Amino acid sequence: MIKLDILSDPICPWCYIGKALLFRALQDRPDHPFAIEWHPFQLNPDMPAAGMDRRVYLETKFGGKKQAVEVYGRIAEAASAAGLEVDFGAIQRTPNTLDAHRLIHWAGIEGRQTPVVSSLFTAYFTEGRDIGDRDVLADIADGADMDAAAIRRLLDSDADAEDIRARDANSRERGVTGVPTFIVANQHVVPGAQQPDLWLRLIDEIKDQL
Repeated sequence: MIKLDILSDPICPWCYIGKALLFRALQDRPDHPFAIEWHPFQLNPDMPAAGMDRRVYLETKFGGKKQAVEVYGRIAEAASAAGLEVDFGAIQRTPNTLDAHRLIHWAGIEGRQTPVVSSLFTAYFTEGRDIGDRDVLADIADGADMDAAAIRRLLDSDADAEDIRARDANSRERGVTGVPTFIVANQHVVPGAQQPDLWLRLIDEIKDQL
């Protein structure tokens, strides 16, 4: 197997799109060589723990309502082209994603990372749920056949919080400035949401070399 490390944030729309495009290619190559692992990268590491109003966040980030609407119009078109249903209007808050990344980490220990990542994307972008809320995260864990009560206890502690922050910081020190970022075999960096054709070519090239 070839390691495919994916740096992403569950509130990043391009990460959601990039995952959909990658997995479309993987469906076409069920014998693909990738062993996938998800890694933390917070778009907003300084976000207050309780998150903030999404409209205020977007208008502050993009310099006004008009600019935010334009940016998210393009994102909505890309999401639709990737076959995703998104409901940006349902999202009321932009959360701090530290706890979501802790959940992804624990899911990895149990071999459930990708289902949990998928559920986080769906919860946020389709259902408008606050994935900074620990009850929501415990419910997502339960849906992935994890022990929701144990996850809730872990979330109420500081377990692995510093580890997540350190891994995020290490990625930035290595030059990662945005997500999604895909790292193949710990050598080749594939930035951004890439079309399935690129992944299919890459998979075929790797398989030819094995």
